[in-house]
Amino acid sequence: MKESMLALVYRGNHEIGLEERPVPKLRDPRDAIVRVTRSTICTSDLHIRDGFVPRAKTGVILGHEFVGEIAEVGEGVGNLRPGDRVAATCETFCGDCFFCRRGYINNCEKGGWELGCRIDGGQAEYVRVPFADRGLVKIPDSVSDEDALFLGDILATGYFGAELADIRLGDTVAILGAGPVGLCAAECVRLFGAGRTVLIDVNPFRLNLAKERGLADDLVNPAETDVEEAVRALTGGRGADAVIEAAGGKNTFQTAWKIARPNAVVSLVALYEEAQVLPLPEMYGKNLIFKTGGADACHGPELMRLIEAGRIDTSLLITHRGPLNGIMEGYRVFEHHLDNCIKWVVTPPEG
Repeated sequence: MKESMLALVYRGNHEIGLEERPVPKLRDPRDAIVRVTRSTICTSDLHIRDGFVPRAKTGVILGHEFVGEIAEVGEGVGNLRPGDRVAATCETFCGDCFFCRRGYINNCEKGGWELGCRIDGGQAEYVRVPFADRGLVKIPDSVSDEDALFLGDILATGYFGAELADIRLGDTVAILGAGPVGLCAAECVRLFGAGRTVLIDVNPFRLNLAKERGLADDLVNPAETDVEEAVRALTGGRGADAVIEAAGGKNTFQTAWKIARPNAVVSLVALYEEAQVLPLPEMYGKNLIFKTGGADACHGPELMRLIEAGRIDTSLLITHRGPLNGIMEGYRVFEHHLDNCIKWVVTPPEG
């Protein structure tokens, strides 16, 4: 293994840039060093850059969504060995604390969202993964690196959003946002029994792509129609049986509870840039249940099995690729949705 590597670093004050960094070394018996073969750019990376994630550390290497090959493992990692292909979960968790034992791994007392936020992440050639025996999922031979790339973050979040929604067989589920998380949620709601999926977004390309891939039965564009009226018309005037809020816009939280029928569950997995208002007097009598959460990485092995079985296919998310040494262009294209970019896949550096 070489001594130095290329990495994208958060420098603070809305600045990120490529730097040469030392290749990470094992620090704990449960660590693994992963040679990164694919990573991606996430909206959360933009939030860190722009100061919306106070817990993020200046100087950290960005990136929490990646796959790669095990280069080295600590003596406490018994389920992985060098050469294994693995997908990382974005949440670091020990598996042993109060919250982990109850399945709430994103509240781990020793972890949480660490990679690419508080410790160095995967927009680099190598990355050290703590609690690797928990946070890395083996990739089967029949699954490609890119097939597994989104397992640990946006797919985990979309699946968690569907799980939180308490979907019953035949339910009409409305999903706000046709971004990466919303599209993953649309992939997952039928696994929970949804009978009809209504996808809501202002981006015609993403809406039509979802329709073409069979992820949505009905499309609603707020730029062209009133969302509340459209959802009522599609549901006999009642509203959606479940709502998944994956957009995180200025008014999408308000839209989410308004389009929900009485006694529905509103699942909130969006990451907001500003505080939202809960207008209880207006909601009185709707008897809504709100469930919130971010990525929940406890379903990694199950999601891998679903990918391997062909029941989840996230290939539609990959619209762009580029090498690590060209990642700044990737950030520009991804941030501004240029050329209909949904996800930019970062490949190893060239040259």
